[in-house]
Order: sequence, then structure tokens, then C-alpha cells
Amino acid sequence: MAEHATFRKDFPVSWEELHRNARALAWRLAEMGPWKGIVAITRGGLVPAAILARELDVRLIDTVCVSTYDHQNARESKVLKPPVEGDGEGWLLVDDLVDTGRTARVVRDLMPKAHFATIYAKPAGRPLVDTFITEVSQDTWIFFPWDIEYRYVEPIAEIRAQKS
Repeated sequence: MAEHATFRKDFPVSWEELHRNARALAWRLAEMGPWKGIVAITRGGLVPAAILARELDVRLIDTVCVSTYDHQNARESKVLKPPVEGDGEGWLLVDDLVDTGRTARVVRDLMPKAHFATIYAKPAGRPLVDTFITEVSQDTWIFFPWDIEYRYVEPIAEIRAQKS
């Protein structure tokens, strides 16, 4: 969670909100189909892809697995599992978020003709996606429902009193 320290804004997303936004994305994509299938970018794209598959009645689902890691301060992406063969024409490529665009560029190179859809987009990665629902600032950290748990949160007045 070290990267989180550089972000100024938190954006928690509930399961209900994620589902509502994925359905909104499906409404936008419904007019563009039919789709040959969906390719989910793991891991974040798995849940949105499942919702889109249901809403768009798509039965053929595949994944592309990309790992981005820090190697001596240089970010490097590694394709752990490539997607379906071909240039992606007629396929829907799905992720939860496009952030810096690092993963998106790798996948775009693998499937240049796929239609790339995400629920959330940040400015640095937004030009790489074809369709998205919500744009958030680059300094926002999105907490997806699979990353968080419910717990007590102190009221703001108590937090402020502790700092005084």
C-alpha cells in the first residue's frame, strides 16, 4: 500500500455502486455489439467482465493476465497469459480501471482492434480506452469492494480533536 501515500483522495466503491456502474457500461456497449466474446484483464477486470457477460448475453469469456512489478525502480509489465489469438476485432476487452495506462498499453498492443471498456478512468490512461463510465482524478485511490472490509471509522470531530 506504499503507493497509496502519494494519493490525496480516497474513493471507496461499494458492491452496489460497482454493479450499477457496470450495468451502465453494459447499456453503452449493447448498441455496439454483438461481441465475439469478452477478454477480462486480470484481476480487476474479472468482476466487471462477469457482469457485462450477463447483461450482454456473452458466453465466451477469456482472460489476459498481466503482472506489473518494480524491478530496480523501473516498472516492467509481464504477460503471464496472453489473450485469444488475433488482433481482437469483435472482442470486448474489460478492466475495472485504467490508471497510468501501463497495463492498458501492453494489452492494446496484444489486441489493437478490440473495444476496450473500463468502469473507471484516470486522465493518464483515458486515451487508451474506448468506453468508460466514471473519470476520477489522477491523485485518487479507488478502493474496490474486494479490497476493503467494513469497520468502525472515527467521526471527523474525534479525529480533529486528537490532532489538537
